[in-house]
Amino acid sequence: MNEPRQRVAIARVLLPAGREPLERRFDLVEGGLDAGREQVLKLVQGAAAIVADPTVAVDGELLDAAGDQLRVVSNFAVGYDNVDVDACAQRGVAVTNTPDVLTQATAELALTLTLAAARRTSDAERDLRAGRWTGWDPAAYRGLELRGATVGVIGLGRIGGRYAEMVRALGADVVYAGQATKPEYERELGARHLHLDELLQAASVVSLHARASAENHHLIGRRELDLLGPGGVLVNTGRGSLVDSDALASALQDGTLGAAGLDVYEDEPHVPDQLLDAPRCVLLPHIGSASITSRDAMAHLAAENVIAVLDGRDPPSRVA
Repeated sequence: MNEPRQRVAIARVLLPAGREPLERRFDLVEGGLDAGREQVLKLVQGAAAIVADPTVAVDGELLDAAGDQLRVVSNFAVGYDNVDVDACAQRGVAVTNTPDVLTQATAELALTLTLAAARRTSDAERDLRAGRWTGWDPAAYRGLELRGATVGVIGLGRIGGRYAEMVRALGADVVYAGQATKPEYERELGARHLHLDELLQAASVVSLHARASAENHHLIGRRELDLLGPGGVLVNTGRGSLVDSDALASALQDGTLGAAGLDVYEDEPHVPDQLLDAPRCVLLPHIGSASITSRDAMAHLAAENVIAVLDGRDPPSRVA
């Protein structure tokens, strides 16, 4: 007699590249994009594995709702600040993520935002669509070229490193801030390690790729924006909590900051009205990893992590 199949709970959705290999081996339940907290709490009951994403808070309450048979939380993202890692460790639950496979896509989007913000494309498009464009004006929409500019990278990890390679290829000089030096990037790109304040004063563009943490909360506030200055461009594809949204909107409104490009926000999916109304601000709805190649690879890796743990093997990308 066959043993009953283990239950895997997908808190919201998982693309077919990940769902199909799980369906062949386990009983799947899926909450859907609109699944609320109470629905997810019921959904995970009896699950041996939970597939979460950055919008799903995996805390003690959710883990207890799942039950003692829970063995792994597979997070469909490279970041895992939505997961209470300590609570998982206390219950003997593995935590995995999906690194590497989204590096190229996210770095490309950071470059997209850099170019769009530096060249004032949001204001130009807005005026064009509203019928305010009256013809070619040599003084209108003048922006920043990356060749010869200094680009600061905060968080020179996988994604930040790939982004640094891209802007260097366009002729920018690279500086970076972080606790650890990166000799390989210093050697290959000529990157220079600076303290945060030094970087903000030296760079024309600052791109954020740091992890979310208590010490990084509002890493960029009014003081830091003042240091970046009216010619500066801020790009954030890391985490929304890295930037004080009110300070950023204020700096854009009063001209303290030149421009910004954002893909992440403090309270997603809510975007503050002051940011929506801010000039010289390019806004995207958290699509950093949203290429076909990247999202399919993330889904497949999330499934591989579940299968490995439930098979009693080490998962490909365990973080705790």
